[in-house]
Amino acid sequence: MLKATLRSFLAHKGRLALSALAVLLSVAFVAGSLIFSDTVTRTFDRLFASTAADVTVSPEQDLASPVPTGVTPTLPTSLAERVARVDGVATAHVDVAVQYVTVVDHRNEPVGPTTGAPTIARNWYVSDRSPVKLTSGHAPQGPAEVLLDADTARHKHVRIGDTLRVIAQPGSFTVRVVGIATFTTTNPGAALIFLDTPTAQTRLLGRPDVATAISVDAAPGVTDKRLKQRIATALHSSPHGSSPYDLKTAGEQAKSATEQLGAFLEVIKYVMLGFAGIAVLVGVFLIVNTFSMLIAQRTRELGLLRALGADRRQVRRSVLTEALLLGLVASTLGLAAGIGLAAGLIRLMSAFGMNLKSTEMVIGWVTPVAAYVVGVGVTFVAAYLPARRAAAVSPMAALTDAEVAGVGRPLTIRAVAGSIVGVLGLAALAGCVRATETGPAASLLGLGVILTLVATVIAGPLLVRPVIRVLGAAFPALFGSIGRMSQRNALRNPRRTGATASALMVGIALVTGMSVASTSMSKSFDRQIDKTLGADFVVQNTNFQPFPKEITDRVGATEGAGLVVRQRFTPVAVRLPDGGRVETTAGGYDPRLDEVAHINYVRGDTPAALAAGAIAMDATFARDHGIHVGSTLPLRFPAGRSAALRVGALTDQGASDGVGTEGGLFLGMDTFRKYVPGGQDSALYVNAAPGTSKERLRSRLEKTLDAYPQVQVRDQADYKKLVHEQIGVLLYLVYALLGLAIVIAVLGVVNTLALSVVERTREIGLLRAIGLARRQLRRMIRLESVVIAVFGAVLGLALGLVWGLCIQRVLALEGMKALAIPWGTIVAVVVGSAVVGVVAALLPALRASRMNVLAAIAHE
Repeated sequence: MLKATLRSFLAHKGRLALSALAVLLSVAFVAGSLIFSDTVTRTFDRLFASTAADVTVSPEQDLASPVPTGVTPTLPTSLAERVARVDGVATAHVDVAVQYVTVVDHRNEPVGPTTGAPTIARNWYVSDRSPVKLTSGHAPQGPAEVLLDADTARHKHVRIGDTLRVIAQPGSFTVRVVGIATFTTTNPGAALIFLDTPTAQTRLLGRPDVATAISVDAAPGVTDKRLKQRIATALHSSPHGSSPYDLKTAGEQAKSATEQLGAFLEVIKYVMLGFAGIAVLVGVFLIVNTFSMLIAQRTRELGLLRALGADRRQVRRSVLTEALLLGLVASTLGLAAGIGLAAGLIRLMSAFGMNLKSTEMVIGWVTPVAAYVVGVGVTFVAAYLPARRAAAVSPMAALTDAEVAGVGRPLTIRAVAGSIVGVLGLAALAGCVRATETGPAASLLGLGVILTLVATVIAGPLLVRPVIRVLGAAFPALFGSIGRMSQRNALRNPRRTGATASALMVGIALVTGMSVASTSMSKSFDRQIDKTLGADFVVQNTNFQPFPKEITDRVGATEGAGLVVRQRFTPVAVRLPDGGRVETTAGGYDPRLDEVAHINYVRGDTPAALAAGAIAMDATFARDHGIHVGSTLPLRFPAGRSAALRVGALTDQGASDGVGTEGGLFLGMDTFRKYVPGGQDSALYVNAAPGTSKERLRSRLEKTLDAYPQVQVRDQADYKKLVHEQIGVLLYLVYALLGLAIVIAVLGVVNTLALSVVERTREIGLLRAIGLARRQLRRMIRLESVVIAVFGAVLGLALGLVWGLCIQRVLALEGMKALAIPWGTIVAVVVGSAVVGVVAALLPALRASRMNVLAAIAHE
């Protein structure tokens, strides 16, 4: 049996190649994502471990915000002297590091990454732990000199002697490049500029007596942990880093930095694993179909083996052994492809400025284990049902010209199972639609999607005859007997047609559902912008970072600028009446907010909301926590500042209130500045002065802000375009998933048609013998392929529309209540499916048309 199995595997290796390709793709994405993330993690672990000080003292930050505030936490430089006197301290350096400064060259072009990575300004001092070393020029001395990292200098064509302008929080200043510093470790993708310490303190922080951290090196024989305890005692701080300062050892600092990097890596990993999941899911259909057809074609062979004494277990084992061999080969090739994919990602990241090295690629033991578990496991599971079917072949089948397995067998079990699973799935989706909270609705949505997908796959063969009869109804009239035969060929084996179409159905259902969701989100945001934005223009940073006060001053001084309302953000912690605590983000606004924004108040008004000592919030949030107008809430602001603010107004703005964060909190600018001094503006809402047209004001604002390339002037149409572009990023990812699913689905259709041509060799020979031309034969196979592909598209569209409607109901709970159906996408999917069918049929049709007629008739 082992020899027979190996011979059978080698005899059908060509037919199994397409199935192996589906497994190869899934394994490649799994292995590639693991290798890439492990490589980046290892590289940055080394970077952080080699550059982190033995102990770092920094300001305590007990409040986090997803929205940038523009406030740079600082501590007094006198602290360095106290730390230096602690027993066990070798050196203590004052650190000044500010992220997201803007640097421009003499052409006013930004000098920094274009990938979203920050431009970081630091103070320069020589240390064994510095991530860079001076390689040309000299160190910065005085307020007009700066060092630039070599990668940025090379990419932006900056040389020693060039003049740059730095736009920092206290204001802009001009510097001259006097040196180039080269990274001694991995360049994380950021741009670095270095100033001397007094200049960095004055120009970046606005004060000569503050710093952003203190880096401490331990004396020989003193451990980091012990030194941290001593410094904490000297500073009257807990060893665990509680107020007023945060103390971290080198290991803790590296771990914290790695965790922040982990969010970026998780995105890439989950995207790639999403591709792997789609490849696995679609590949299962392909493998099941391939083995089912191979077993059907080997009915006589398997029957003879049974007649010669092979029992059912041996036959089943033989088929599963073939599947394992296929899985091993495909997994090995997929692992190699995954290494290549990881190398490609590393090169891609290098193009974006993150200089990873392919020679330092990390392939941990988890990667090959995961690759073979996925590859072999998927193949084995997918081949199990066909293997059981093979074991059921009767020895008498060897004496008959047995019909292909599965043809004519009742679909009762499928009908019952599909109905049960489908009802459960629809019940879950119905529960999702009726839910009133986002969490339960999302859970029911996920369950409903899975169950309805499984139900459609199970019941797919039941839908083949009624749907394909409708889809192919015009074939006889358009193509005559060729069209009639192609339609009947697609109806011949519902199981095979259903499994082949399911591969395409999965991808189309996914893209349809997400297209409905993204189009509805875009329409909802459009409505919300129209509803809430009343300003003529919004001045905002391109990456939503706050900007310095000088920009606000210039905008206000622009000729034709009338009302200017500032917007700022800060993290806050709210102590609720029910005893709970919520950390969220609060906005700060100038008076006359009503003139630039349309706010729907349930109780109170804008003057009450922005009054001194008052705060406004979302009415639903207030109701859920027992808050009403007049309630006094204890709030904690950054740097340990506390306040008790009175609730002055309640709003009903949905997800658009404030910044869409929990509670929708906002307060007046005077109150904001009292508790968050030194904050920067995140946006300016500008109305044209009487007698000035919007077009003229825009032109003047753009001219005013020409010196600040990081800032843009947007109107309502620009805002809508920006939202559409951000949502489009998600949609492009979905389209990429669809593309992968289509590639594998095409392989499935090609495989099905190729094997179908083989099993119908005698039939094709007879058709040719009675006068069927080669061109007619190719047309028949193409039409069969098209109707199968369109059948899969119809199922996918129906399923995806249901999913999309349910997703929209979940979004409605978050305030995005508009529903939009992307009819253009739907039409494109149907047309594209027909094209997919034509493309998939090219090779099988060509092969069929080249058969020798006599040899085909004599084929067994």
